Amino acid sequence: MPIALYMDAHIPRAITLGLRIRTVDVLTAQEDNADRLPDPELLERATELNRALFTFDDDLLTEATKRQHEHKPFSGVLYAHPLRISIGQCIQDLELVAKAGQPEDMQNRVEFLPLR
Repeated sequence: MPIALYMDAHIPRAITLGLRIRTVDVLTAQEDNADRLPDPELLERATELNRALFTFDDDLLTEATKRQHEHKPFSGVLYAHPLRISIGQCIQDLELVAKAGQPEDMQNRVEFLPLR
């Protein structure tokens, strides 16, 4: 089963659309009516849905690290700094992660884009 993605509210729509064109399972926080949730609750929501959360938000890195130290499970975080990666590279890397991996591969992990 491929990895399903959950897009943070600040992710450009072009990334979501590019992934959908490539048949990646994507849900946005806006579509889920969760775009105003605080970071801990947003990560919890993604985990409830068994979706890896993609974000540009440094605070979500802090929340994921906290959960790792507390051994509190989460469905994974994919992080990219918006000034260090293009929209096209985000789409390419996220497609690779989603299609080549399994949900358990992302459990309790933080992965950084661009992939190297």
